[in-house]
Amino acid sequence: MIAAGATVGALQAALPLAPLENRILLCHVLGLTRVGLITNAQRALNSDEAVQLAALVARRQAGEPIAYLVGQREFFGLPFLVNPAVLIPRPDTELIVELSLERLAPRARLLDMGTGSGAIAVAVAHTRPDAVVTALDLSDEALAVARANAAANGARVRFLRSDWFSALDGEGFDLIAANPPYIAAGDVHLAQGDLRFEPSGALTDFADGLAALRTIIDGAPAHLETGGWLLLEHGYDQAAAVRALLAGAGYGEVQSWRDLGGIERVSGGRRG
Repeated sequence: MIAAGATVGALQAALPLAPLENRILLCHVLGLTRVGLITNAQRALNSDEAVQLAALVARRQAGEPIAYLVGQREFFGLPFLVNPAVLIPRPDTELIVELSLERLAPRARLLDMGTGSGAIAVAVAHTRPDAVVTALDLSDEALAVARANAAANGARVRFLRSDWFSALDGEGFDLIAANPPYIAAGDVHLAQGDLRFEPSGALTDFADGLAALRTIIDGAPAHLETGGWLLLEHGYDQAAAVRALLAGAGYGEVQSWRDLGGIERVSGGRRG
């Protein structure tokens, strides 16, 4: 029970969550920064704040992700709005942004497939305002979130509602990046942790985990300029399979790159 009159300092020690999560929820409810929590340690919660905090703590104890509770997650140094219509951006995905930025020539055209919150497209467009960035998704709800994130971060991105390549009408790009659904149907992880609350269609292809990756690999050459790169995020154990698919489809310079945890997280190849 969180009572009105409890102080910020006491609550930081008494709340039943991990210390970082306690701080995040307190900052959210009270509109304080982390420094503000220290300087306002003796500030007492009013009744409305106590009720709001108690509700958020209960939802977190039930497993709901912190990012959905506060409606935001940082990615590539930028704030991103998130809600249950989109995946929560994760640090591992910053790798595909870095690889894309390394390969983008001035004023190059980048396509982000299955953009979700817009994390990849917005991060690239914010970092490289000269780039011509297009992002697509099949979900209208996800596109609404992505557009809001582009506007909030001053990123110029064209958004399209599209079932993979269907709305592109023969357009060509210098680089295609994607973080598609790659968890196999029935994988136990889908019933664990944050994944229980995230949109299933953005997590699993409802098949073997490689179906969306195959679709992108097979369809990308028709939209990639000669010498253009295709970069794909995938599961921790899928790198070899994705490399084989890329090589079999005729891509050159096929390789994989490791994330911060040392896991082969992104694989790609170049159109000859």
